[in-house]
Amino acid sequence: MGKSIAPPPAPPGGGVESVNLRDALEERYLAYALSTIMGRALPDARDGLKPVHRRILYGMQILRLDPAAPFKKCAKIVGDVMGSFHPHGDQAIYDALVRLAQDFSSRYPLVDGQGNFGNIDGDSAAAYRYTEARMTDVARLLLEGIDEDAVDFRDNYSGDQQEPTVLPSALPNLLANGAQGIAVGMATSIPPHNLAELCDAALYLIAHRDATGDQLLTFAPGPDFPTGGVLVEPRASIAETYRTGRGAFRLRARWSVEDAARGGYVIVITEIPYMVQKSRLIEKIAELLNDKKLPLVADVRDESAEDVRIVIEPRARTVDAGLLMEQLFKLTELETRFPMNMNVLVDGLVPRVVSFKEALQQWLDHRRNVLLRRSRHRLAEIERRLEVLAGMLIVFLNLDAVIAIIREEEEPKDVLKATFALSDLQANYILDTRLRSLRRLEEMKLRGEHDDLTKEKRDIEGLLADEVKQWKTIVGQIRELKKKYGPETARGRRRTSIAEAPEIAEADIAEAMVEREPVTVVVSKKGWVRALKGHVADLTSLQFKGDDTLDVSFFAETVSKILVLSSDGKVFTLDAGKLPGGRSQGEPLRLMADIAEGETIVSVFLHCPGARMLVAASDGRGFLVSQDEMLGGTRKGKQLLNVDQPATAALIAPAFGDHVAVVGQNRKLLIFPLDQIPEMSRGKGVRLQKYKDGGVADAKVFVLSEGLTWKDPAGRTITVAAGDLTDWIGHRAESGRLPPRGFPKSNKFT
Repeated sequence: MGKSIAPPPAPPGGGVESVNLRDALEERYLAYALSTIMGRALPDARDGLKPVHRRILYGMQILRLDPAAPFKKCAKIVGDVMGSFHPHGDQAIYDALVRLAQDFSSRYPLVDGQGNFGNIDGDSAAAYRYTEARMTDVARLLLEGIDEDAVDFRDNYSGDQQEPTVLPSALPNLLANGAQGIAVGMATSIPPHNLAELCDAALYLIAHRDATGDQLLTFAPGPDFPTGGVLVEPRASIAETYRTGRGAFRLRARWSVEDAARGGYVIVITEIPYMVQKSRLIEKIAELLNDKKLPLVADVRDESAEDVRIVIEPRARTVDAGLLMEQLFKLTELETRFPMNMNVLVDGLVPRVVSFKEALQQWLDHRRNVLLRRSRHRLAEIERRLEVLAGMLIVFLNLDAVIAIIREEEEPKDVLKATFALSDLQANYILDTRLRSLRRLEEMKLRGEHDDLTKEKRDIEGLLADEVKQWKTIVGQIRELKKKYGPETARGRRRTSIAEAPEIAEADIAEAMVEREPVTVVVSKKGWVRALKGHVADLTSLQFKGDDTLDVSFFAETVSKILVLSSDGKVFTLDAGKLPGGRSQGEPLRLMADIAEGETIVSVFLHCPGARMLVAASDGRGFLVSQDEMLGGTRKGKQLLNVDQPATAALIAPAFGDHVAVVGQNRKLLIFPLDQIPEMSRGKGVRLQKYKDGGVADAKVFVLSEGLTWKDPAGRTITVAAGDLTDWIGHRAESGRLPPRGFPKSNKFT
């Protein structure tokens, strides 16, 4: 039967003690929160480990599971750790141990596993009764010197053993392996880094205490994930994240193009982002394929063995591989954002978000503290050994007398101490020495060892007294670490490359999804639109509804954008590939764009990237605008020209040239330089021409040296040379004068 537990004593005075519920909840929840933060979720800034990981490694140290030792069952490791140090359940311990052994989870695994420890597909590890483990050489570095008083120990949960509060950590494990955890009200997420680069950054920080984050970034340019990939985060963003300790990194899969049969190609993905399950990723791509959301992709298959190999087949060999991948990056986990939140226990006590420099400095300060503690421990050992050697020299010089005392005296220890002025330590050592060991006593060996230890003692005392020597020793240790895990080694080479993401617009991806074919866009007077296949020059046989007639037509492609200006100054964007076919009589533009009730269509024209347009309202105000500024992505359109009622948007004309000709409804013509009109993205603009009555009738941008042209009622082109236009050339916002003889009575240039 279990031990009986006495009930708590009754409160003084008997009865029930009243407690404020708010205070009681706050007290208990705070205790729980602190327990979670300190004892489970946040890593220590010095060794980068949470308590469960630290206890697993220390438990393996007790079991002597060194890298060269035979493997032991994970059940044995988990049982010992749970029984001695970590009373939180065997599955939690085993899950942590498994993660430490997975080379796709840990950049530098701390556990060497034998058996099924899971895979990148997301399959779980075998039960701990089937798997075996031992420490890696990296784990040995974390524990180096733990038996030399390098760190503090505390009682375990049952009080019958001691466990370390932190590991000596001969490498910056917090940054090298990273950490993830969720506590109460706070979380941590630290990506792994390249150890050789961290060593370079640490060496620079030792030499330059006031180094900035940007300077350290030249040595450690960004995270280095165990699964590789390509980091496409801008350098400025990485620098800001490292400076504040908060941010995110944009990580993409690594891919290449391989030639296939009949002039085709396939895309092969060889590395996927960190912490992405390959099987789930492929399922997502297949699901998008079935839902017809990947029109550029024909098939996906997994050809992975030991290495990742995901093959993507394009829909056609003409599909651009870069655009196809951009679409996959947008819709799948082939591109992820890995968060960085360097929330750690500073000095093992205070949870705080630190910068990259602070994290590195925490490790360096810890290494100096470990060096001092190990040096003092070694110094005490040397002093004890020197004391013993002094006693052994006395024995060597008086061996017969010592043997006689031991044989004849009832209390030989006291007699030896009194006779030869020995200490307790010396007397005990002499009495504990076996007789057969006495034959090996040689004065030269004893004096040689004494001299060597004396020299080592002086060196250690010099080290403890000189901070410069301490840092010099740490520099030597870091250089040795870098030599062992340098970029030329298999584990030390950088796996995650750093590059810039290509600038590919949404329009480029959408365009790639449409097969490029020539079309002729036809718009009727009543606003019906259709797209004829091919470039059709002769439209005389085209039929329209009722008394409707042709208004405008132009050549385009199925990937083109069509812009529509309405009388309220809004501009709408249509895809030429989505227009109704030419076999029908088209559809009203109002069904494709939300043109307001009562508003009319002013103009329909083809979008030409980079081209400028002159837009004007009926009251004569206008401005220049780039066609790229007009593009929009919704049916509601984009407000371009702000008009004051009763004025409306009146015209939009190409702005190719150096002068503007404006004609009013009052039949006055004004010509002025184009640079007098501002270029804007939206607004009212400026006054182009002054009117007493009426408004603007038409406007045209032209090259003055080539003369001003218009078409007469017979369709002939009339040109007035630049020298004959002097009377009409003035400044913006003037009234102008009657046009030259022969100008159309419609007051239109075309």
